Amino acid sequence: MTTSKRPVRADAAPPDQPVRGRPTEAKTSAAATFALVFGVAALLSVLTAILASVGLVLGIIGIVLGVVGLRMATRPGVTGRGVAIGGLVLSILAVVLGLALAAGVSTFVNNEGAVDRLERQVSDLRDKLPR
Repeated sequence: MTTSKRPVRADAAPPDQPVRGRPTEAKTSAAATFALVFGVAALLSVLTAILASVGLVLGIIGIVLGVVGLRMATRPGVTGRGVAIGGLVLSILAVVLGLALAAGVSTFVNNEGAVDRLERQVSDLRDKLPR
C-alpha cells in the first residue's frame, strides 16, 4: 500500500467533523424516506388486488410516517419535505384504492345474483376443459 506524499495541514479537520465557516449539509428525514418507501409498496400491493389488505396496512404506516416526516422537515438541518409529501400522497392513494376495492368485493360477494352468475361461468369453463 502506498502512502500519499502530500503534506497534512495542521488546521484540516477530520472528514467526519464539520469545518468552521462551512455550513453542514442538511440531511433528509428518515421518516420522510420511509414514508415514500411504504407509499410505493402500499400502492403496488393494492394494485395487485391479492395483497390489498397488506397494502392497506402499509398505506396506514406510510401516512403516519409521512406526517412525522413533514414535522421533522421543519427542524433546522433536516430536509425531506417533498419526499414526505410524495410518500403521504402515495399512501393516501393506496388506502383509498384499497378501501374502494374492499367495498367493491364485499358488495359483489353479498350480491347473490352476481355470485350465481360467476359460479355458472366457472362451471361452464370447467365443462369446456379437455379431460
